[in-house]
Amino acid sequence: MSTPLHELNARELAAAYASRDLSPVEVTRAVLDRIEAWEPVLKATWLLRPEAALEQAQASESRWKCGEALGPLDGIPTTIKENIATRGDPMPSGTAAVELFPAATDAPPAARLKEAGTVIVSKTTMPDYGMLSSGLSSFHALARNPWDLTRTPGGSSAGAGAAAAAGYGPLHIGTDIGGSLRLPAAWCGIFTLKPSLGRIPIDPPYMGRAAGPMTRTVGDAALMMQALARPDPRDSMSLPEQAIDWNAFEVGTDHLRGLRIGLLLDAGCGLPVEPEIRMAVEHAAALFEQAGAIVEPMRPFMTQTLLDGMDHLWRMRSFVDMQALPAARREKVLPYIRQWAESAASFDGEHVFRAFSQFHATRVAAVQACSRFDYVISPTAPNSPALAEMPSPTNDPLRPLEHIGFTVPFNMSEQPASSINCGYTREGLPIGLQIAGQRFDDLGVLRVSRAFEQLREPQQPWPEPPAAR
Repeated sequence: MSTPLHELNARELAAAYASRDLSPVEVTRAVLDRIEAWEPVLKATWLLRPEAALEQAQASESRWKCGEALGPLDGIPTTIKENIATRGDPMPSGTAAVELFPAATDAPPAARLKEAGTVIVSKTTMPDYGMLSSGLSSFHALARNPWDLTRTPGGSSAGAGAAAAAGYGPLHIGTDIGGSLRLPAAWCGIFTLKPSLGRIPIDPPYMGRAAGPMTRTVGDAALMMQALARPDPRDSMSLPEQAIDWNAFEVGTDHLRGLRIGLLLDAGCGLPVEPEIRMAVEHAAALFEQAGAIVEPMRPFMTQTLLDGMDHLWRMRSFVDMQALPAARREKVLPYIRQWAESAASFDGEHVFRAFSQFHATRVAAVQACSRFDYVISPTAPNSPALAEMPSPTNDPLRPLEHIGFTVPFNMSEQPASSINCGYTREGLPIGLQIAGQRFDDLGVLRVSRAFEQLREPQQPWPEPPAAR
């Protein structure tokens, strides 16, 4: 094949395995070579184990040869975010403050990927406790953005976003509680789906927390959903079994004709949308209209009070968690995170109650605002990726979430939302378009994302490691 093996998507690899044109072993070796070329500067991986990956690939190769492949994901190189437990591996949650113990079992997403026969190449890095939209961590080396190594890949699925853009295999999985899938997807130019809450079971479950695929194409995300979207009793919010034909994601642009699409250009809180990002999203909206969709402007439904309330409850949760740590371990937490959490020390009961109430208020506001539309499109983030060393775009622990006004409401409303690249800044940095659907309409979001994937202009080549430039 003329295309480098690390560039092939999962569907292409599955077809090549079935026809014996490629083997999982040679593909895994190619991906490991790609990681070796990038990793000295990118720092996206943790527990990278080439020998174990090749053993898995050899087992997959044998299954394909015997006609006993476990499915289309068998032998596909994959990474798993560090906070998704894999049996026998420690889970530091991105912070040096955590004691390291081997996980007793695989968390549901990891279990499903292993059952599907994927080759787990590596875990991927994240910031302390997953509470930053950056690759800054007191445990892991600083993760960077392959499009511009001076910039952040976003977070908290930092390593996963960087790995997908850099070609560390076609399949990656991360998590999201306020934008942690979609922000790195936007800033790294890849695709992700934050599914409806409970569609992909996760352990431990938490209000608004979802796992989701991170890929270069919509088709690969749909392929991952076949394996990931299965009930698991460990998740108290796991959705019941539902017969969803994830392969039905493949639609043409005619699918958009007649759809009612809301255009949200102002989050109502946080950072203002940068002009280049606004222009790119307006251009995407024009493409939807040209394809026959009915696009209507939306008024903002988020407020600074809603955003601050969620921030303050998360501060208190983190403050309580950190107070339970011995002082010596607490000191190892990233100073930015400590300052953010410790600011909750003076919150009284009424303040915490009012903060907690903003989660439900956000849910109500999002559902009501979206009820008139089939889908809502917006910027994924109002800003381009910040400098890699900055913990957040504002670099202010008392204004830490000013960039999640577009993403966090869909965690609280439990609606599916994707991020797909819709253009580039003058500096060549990707711009993300968020596509949100009604609750449980995960397949619909994939279909609209696929239609847009065909409408958008040709994409720039994926970044290359410094030695290859």
